[in-house]
Amino acid sequence: MKKSIITMLLFAMTITISAQTDIPCEQKTWVVNVGSIPDHISIHHSGNYLTHPQEENAITWIVTDNQGTIIAQETLVDESNFDFYHDIPTTETMNISAELINETAGVACFVEDVLFWEETEILPGVFSYRWEFLNGNTPILGVNDSQLINFKITSTLIDHYIEIRTAEDLNLIVYDKRGISVKNRKITSETVRLPMDDVPSGIYFVQLSNDQYSSQTIKILKK
Repeated sequence: MKKSIITMLLFAMTITISAQTDIPCEQKTWVVNVGSIPDHISIHHSGNYLTHPQEENAITWIVTDNQGTIIAQETLVDESNFDFYHDIPTTETMNISAELINETAGVACFVEDVLFWEETEILPGVFSYRWEFLNGNTPILGVNDSQLINFKITSTLIDHYIEIRTAEDLNLIVYDKRGISVKNRKITSETVRLPMDDVPSGIYFVQLSNDQYSSQTIKILKK
């Protein structure tokens, strides 16, 4: 009887572990833990505790400036957190990537993003400051169903224009952080460049929708 119980427990544990290793890479997200300190960043990568066996997880982190110079680089085993000090001014951005490898689980997940210093007015005249990911935890404006729209924004970090490639007619709206529309146009050509020189630097949300009422929203940063 005891042997049967032990066998059933081991089987249940095996099922649980197998289910956890099947979690898609896009769900192995990361967050900035220490965000309000200008010269120190701590990042949490949830992929380490979502992938088993944890002791075989190796995450390689690389942080570079806009010229490609390496600011920090480290491979951590069975560790979810990565922190580093830097001398990048808050007026500039950093490029960061993390590759999670677990050979036993058959997992190889690569994610990259841009870190920028975000200023948010929480009350009139009162601001909060923190390092934030450009593409992490992007809020969705309006309706977003499971049907994907056929488009590609060539870069979410822009200088003068947004470049969009699409194979279908789309409606485009650009919102600022307050939810106010600053651009609104119909896209009918294969490649479109939308000028952004007439709007201030900062965070914007690009919403694209088609005639079937499907929509997707991408967060961008205008330098």
